[in-house]
Amino acid sequence: MSNRLQYETSPYLLQHKENPVDWYPWCDEAFHRAKGEDKPIFLSIGYSACHWCHVLAHESFEDNEIAEILNLHFISIKVDKEERPDIDSVYMSVCQAFTGSGGWPTSIFMTADQKPFFAGTYFPKTSHSGIIGFKELLIAIYTAWENDRVSLLEQSNKIISHLNHTNKNIGNAEIDLTHSAVSVYKKIYDEKYGGFGHAPKFPTPHNILFLLSYYERYKDKTCLQMAEDTLFGMYRGGMFDHIGFGFCRYSTDKKFLVPHFEKMLYDNALLILAYCKAYSVTNNGLYLEIAEKTADYILREMTSKDGGFFSAQDADSEGEEGKYYLFTRDEIIEALGKADGEKFNRHFDITSTGNFEGKSIPNLLNSDPNDKSFETFLPKLQQFRKNRYSLHLDDKVLTSWNSLMIAAMCELYLVSKKDIYLSTAQKANEYINTHLCENNTLFVSFREKRRGVNSFLDDYASYIFAQLSLYRSTLDSKYLDHAKQMCDKVISDFGDTTGGFYLYSNQSEELILRPKETYDGAIPSGNSLMAYNLVKLYNLTLYDKFNHLAKQQLDFIAQEANSSPTNHAMFLAALLEYNEPPIKVTIVANDKTDTKSLPLAFPTDAIINLLTKPTEEYSIKNGMTTYYVCKGHSCMPPTNNLNEIINTDKH
Repeated sequence: MSNRLQYETSPYLLQHKENPVDWYPWCDEAFHRAKGEDKPIFLSIGYSACHWCHVLAHESFEDNEIAEILNLHFISIKVDKEERPDIDSVYMSVCQAFTGSGGWPTSIFMTADQKPFFAGTYFPKTSHSGIIGFKELLIAIYTAWENDRVSLLEQSNKIISHLNHTNKNIGNAEIDLTHSAVSVYKKIYDEKYGGFGHAPKFPTPHNILFLLSYYERYKDKTCLQMAEDTLFGMYRGGMFDHIGFGFCRYSTDKKFLVPHFEKMLYDNALLILAYCKAYSVTNNGLYLEIAEKTADYILREMTSKDGGFFSAQDADSEGEEGKYYLFTRDEIIEALGKADGEKFNRHFDITSTGNFEGKSIPNLLNSDPNDKSFETFLPKLQQFRKNRYSLHLDDKVLTSWNSLMIAAMCELYLVSKKDIYLSTAQKANEYINTHLCENNTLFVSFREKRRGVNSFLDDYASYIFAQLSLYRSTLDSKYLDHAKQMCDKVISDFGDTTGGFYLYSNQSEELILRPKETYDGAIPSGNSLMAYNLVKLYNLTLYDKFNHLAKQQLDFIAQEANSSPTNHAMFLAALLEYNEPPIKVTIVANDKTDTKSLPLAFPTDAIINLLTKPTEEYSIKNGMTTYYVCKGHSCMPPTNNLNEIINTDKH
């Protein structure tokens, strides 16, 4: 018997449609019922590829005894964090305030007025290892609600008051902040295995992008080494899927060997950007190969027929984490034959004892990553793996994650010069414009011909980022014009005169908090990405408006970045570009100019403006395409010689 979630489109909510729990989606009906029946609300937040969400569901939400308690004493609400990042952000802050940490599944108990009084993450069904069981927790909370509600509400008011007491100070975004950030990176860097800090190790590609940009400007070889060793380590280990390509969510160990096996669209988008940047800085072909292999995975398994990108593939198969990705020696020999199979096993560390729960995660930690002799076997192993087990696909299309992948495909086009990546980016952009945008209003998600709610700051920031990437790849002014229009909408709907941007707009449903997030987690925050966008728009247009907004946004984030610089890497990259802009080229084209090839002629981070006719400031010389070049704080005489510009940029 299905519950109310059967009418939703979110794959995560649909995973729970046959639970015996009487679930509601987030809706007014649930809150009205809780108020009318004087019951507390149990709010459960997760996402479809979340392993521990599946464990909690199997142990508790599919259990009739637990469901009976929830249905009798609580109103239960289920939320997909990817479709409602506003709810997730607010109640993740609550969870962190209660417990000192957070994660998914997020478990919140609150009043009908949405005021939380208890929070946690995963709870086992019965108590063990010092963790209270979910059944005991439900009984304890119901008892407190009936007998000591005053204490619960006092706790709730304290938490809300604490979270509303935000830091109002504005910092001063000086370039010295990037230097001090590099010092912190050097202290927490793992010199043996790459990456930063201890296990678990997350890819956080924006760290790599900042370090590579810093190296370009200051030639700090340690920054280059930290970036390269981390990129190399992630690829060689089990985080990269050496059979089907693409990266898993993060590494559970310091060696990058054992991943958390879910694959997310946003990780792979940001990692393509990082590997492309590494290739453009070092000219090491291995980085381009990794970026292209990752794109190959996206095109093969994560792209819809009409161009949108799917969200995620699950970590679990048949209830076991990683089962899809693991091999035994005998399976490889069965698929490839004895001689080829044994060679393959040696190269990818597939042994009789295994390296994960008795089976093997293919890896190159002890092999030469430049040995390509095994690549011809991969299609056969991909099919062999698919025939064994299946992976759940979260096939909703999210505006923010699609926008990041559009930017990644654009960057891959610029470094590879292969049209497939640009056409893929343009097709995905058309998908967003057709299904997820109306009159410059974006929507969070699209699935089963239904749109999600109105978009949040992260969606707009990522979308503007994508438009600027498309402009850089094509020099088609329509993308730049659209970026400027959407930037104006962000300012009007999300802006605050005291600085920064709110997570949700002044047109959205009001929650108990209206946060301004600056912290870069797995994805750069909307505020840090807007800082980057505003800097880019200023460098492209030289409009005073964008200069003022960029400086204001950088100053707003600086206060938080001062205390935790490595958690604000995208802001640091924006600050670098604001203070030390890359080469800027204004092109005045004549009728015979091959404008399609122009984006590929310059460094990928070059600021390029294409004028299709002369202006008072930029005239055409000798009747030929004319280039006006500025580097640092000086400009060179106009020239018709493209090679002269390229050679100048190399020195």
